[in-house]
This record gives sequence, structure tokens and C-alpha cells, in this order.
Amino acid sequence: MTTTFKDTMSHPAPHGHIRRSIIAAGLALAMLLSSCGFAIRLGYNQGSSLAFRWLDGYAEFDDAQSLAVRTALDDWFAWHRRTQLPDYADLLAKAGVEMQGNLSAERTCAWAHDLRARFDTGLERAMPALSAILPTLKPAQIAHIEQRNEKRNGEYRDDFLQRDPAKRRKEAVKREIERAEDLYGRLDATQRAFVVRHVEQSPWDGELSYAERLRRQQDAVQAMRRMAAGPATREQAEAEIRAYVQRIDRSPNEAYRAYAQRLTDHNCEFAAALHNLTSAEQRQRAVKKLRGYEQDARILAAEASG
Repeated sequence: MTTTFKDTMSHPAPHGHIRRSIIAAGLALAMLLSSCGFAIRLGYNQGSSLAFRWLDGYAEFDDAQSLAVRTALDDWFAWHRRTQLPDYADLLAKAGVEMQGNLSAERTCAWAHDLRARFDTGLERAMPALSAILPTLKPAQIAHIEQRNEKRNGEYRDDFLQRDPAKRRKEAVKREIERAEDLYGRLDATQRAFVVRHVEQSPWDGELSYAERLRRQQDAVQAMRRMAAGPATREQAEAEIRAYVQRIDRSPNEAYRAYAQRLTDHNCEFAAALHNLTSAEQRQRAVKKLRGYEQDARILAAEASG
């Protein structure tokens, strides 16, 4: 449910959901749980309250809305712990086995598709709450969401749209290396040089990605205003939300859709190639990390029936 609300109110970082790489897939699995070791379990156990604070920072809920959102989040996390975490654990175990050998671009993309299916399952579970709560938003609350978006957009520009092309490339290389090293450990000179070449050859277009980010934000705000104006019935709100999600999956901007596919293909090839450059020690580190996430998921799931 946290993912659903977040996607509705904002846009993911530069490559968004189209970054289909082994690195992103492995870390996204971890993000579904929350962070590392005991911290994952602590973060997940506080997930409902943390998600509420994040959402309330955008919408500034009134008392009735707060009660509805808290109840919906508690329900969603209880369902997620009981039914989804065992599946995540199995997926992590499978990924750990595969990462011990070489990988293909097709396989890294397949992992991203596996993750997307699980996000969709979470969306379905959240849909009744979303369709009940979003139509209750008041004009001032939607305006506050717009203000928060503007603030986040400024942070986005600072992080990803530096005016100096050399600085922009430098920051992109730094991010890619940090992502890789979080999974594999320190990269050697050859691996770092490979990352630099990847960034230089990447079709990523900051301006086009930012324009799509703004389109999605404006689209979300317009949808929320339409739902609130009626206010929409639950059936009408659900149709509105589903249509919005479809416009995220398939942007109305044809140029962006073509660009997104190019970027997806490039990132899948990069992720597989970088993995295939890693040493046995680096792979074992990654496997150990995923195994830790797997164990945390199983512990959390067991607590649901404890």
C-alpha cells in the first residue's frame, strides 16, 4: 500500500520503474522489506506508522481521514506479512542461487517483471482503501500535495539535472557505483571503468525523464480533483485509479515510451554484464546479503502466526 500511495502522489527517481537491472531488482526486494538485519525487521514492524507519517506529510489528513488511513495501513501490512513475505523469501532464495553463476540480460529483466507482479498484487489489496479515501481529499489537501511535489522536484533537479554535463556524468557514475557496491562490495578498477562506460553510453535523458515525472504528477493531481469533485463513488474512484496506473505503465507520450524501452534494454544488458565481471568473492557477498534478507522475511512472516 505504501508503494501505491507513493506512486500516486509522486514519481520515482530518474529511471523509475524502468530500471530493470539485477542491482535494482536485488535492492528493490530489500526495499519491500525495509532496510538490513535487525533494522529490516524493526522498520517493517513500524511500517504502518512510518507509511502514515509519509502520507500525512503530503496530504495533512483530518481526523476522520487519519483513522481511515491508519486502519487501512494496519490491514495492508497484516495481510502483507501473512501472505506476501513467504513469497518474497522464496524469490530471494531463487535469486541467490542464480547469482552464483553468470546472468543474461533477459534474466535480469525477468526479475524486474517478477517484482512488478508483486507490486500489482499489493495494489489490488490496497484498491478498496484507495478508492474510499482519495475522494475525501479536500482542495487544500490536494494543493498541499502539489506543494510537496514542487519541493521534491527541486531536490530531483539538484540531484539529477546538474547544469554542468561533466558534473552530471560524475554524479551518475557515483550513484551506479554505490548501487553496485551496496550489493557486491568494492568494485575494482576494471569494474569501475566498465560503469563509467555504461554511464557514457546510457540513453538516459534527464530532461525527458523529468518531463514524464511532471506529467505523472499533474495527471495524479487532476485525477484526485476529479474524484473529490463528485465526490466519486468507490466504483468511479477505482476506475480512475486504474486508468492512472495504466498511464504510468504506458505513457501517453510516445517518445517517452520508446525511450523507456531503450533504457530498459540498456540497463538489463549493463546489469548482466557487470554481474558477469564480478569475482566469486563478490558474488558470494551478494548471495549472503540476499540470504540475510530472505531470513528476515521468513522471521517476519512467522511472527504473523506466532
